[in-house]
Amino acid sequence: MKKIITISVAVAALLTSVNAETAPQVETKAPVQAVKKSSSDFDMNSMVKDMKDAMISMSKDAKDSMTAMKDGAVETTKSAERTVTTVSADAKDSTIKVSDDLKTVEVATSKDTRDTVVAVSTDSKDALTNTTKDLKDSSTIVSKDIKDSTVAVSKDATSSVKIVSNDSASSVKAVSADMNATVNTVSNDSAASVKTVSNDSAASVKTVSTDSKDSVSTVATNVNDSVKTVSNDSSASVKSVNDNASATVKTVSTDSAASVTSISTNLNDSTKTISKDL
Repeated sequence: MKKIITISVAVAALLTSVNAETAPQVETKAPVQAVKKSSSDFDMNSMVKDMKDAMISMSKDAKDSMTAMKDGAVETTKSAERTVTTVSADAKDSTIKVSDDLKTVEVATSKDTRDTVVAVSTDSKDALTNTTKDLKDSSTIVSKDIKDSTVAVSKDATSSVKIVSNDSASSVKAVSADMNATVNTVSNDSAASVKTVSNDSAASVKTVSTDSKDSVSTVATNVNDSVKTVSNDSSASVKSVNDNASATVKTVSTDSAASVTSISTNLNDSTKTISKDL
C-alpha cells in the first residue's frame, strides 16, 4: 500500500512539472486552431494522457486493495470471534467435566480410604494380639532355656577348672625339670666353649707374635739393604756428575780460549785491512 501511494505522489509531481513547462509555449494572441502542433507536442500530450490513465487505474487498484484488505480484516475478526467463542465453550465443558471427574474420584477415594483404615485397624488389632501371645510364650521358653544353660555351664566350668588345675600342676613340674636339665647342659657347653676359646686365643697370640717378629726382622733387613743400595747409587751418581761437570768446564774453557784467539786474530786482520784501505 505504501508503494502504491509513493508511485501516485511521484506521478502527480511529474504531471505538475510537465504542465508548468509546456504552458508558456502557447501564444495567447493566436486562436487555438491556428497553432500548428509539432510531433513533440503530440508525444507530450499522449504521455500526459497515458500518465493520467495510469493514475486512474492505480487509484482504482488502490481502492480495490483497500476494500479487499477491509473485507479480509472483517473476516479475520469474525473468524477470531468464532474461534474464541468455540474455545470458551470447549474450555467450559472441559472444566465442568474435570470438576465432575474430580468429585467422582474424591468420593471413590474417600470410600476406599475408609475401608482401608477399617481393614488396617482390624489387622493391627489381630497382629498385636497374636504378637503378645507369641512374646509371652517365647519369654517362657527362653527363661527355661537360660536356666538349663546356666546349670550346664556351671557344671562344665567346675569340671574345666579342675582339669586346668591338674594340667597346670603337671605342666609346671615338667617345665621345671626341663629347665633344670637345660641349665646343666648350657653350663657344660659354656665351660667347654670357654676352654676352647682360651686355647685358640693362646695359640693365635703365639702365632701372631712369631709372625710379627719374623716380619720385623725381614723389614729391618730389607731397609738396611735398601739404604746401602741407595748410598752406593748416590755416591756413584755424585762422582759421575762431578766428572761430567769437570769435563764440561774444561771443554768450555778450551772452546772459549780458541774463540777468543780466533776473534783476536780476526780483529787484528780486520784492523790491518781497514788501515791499508784508509
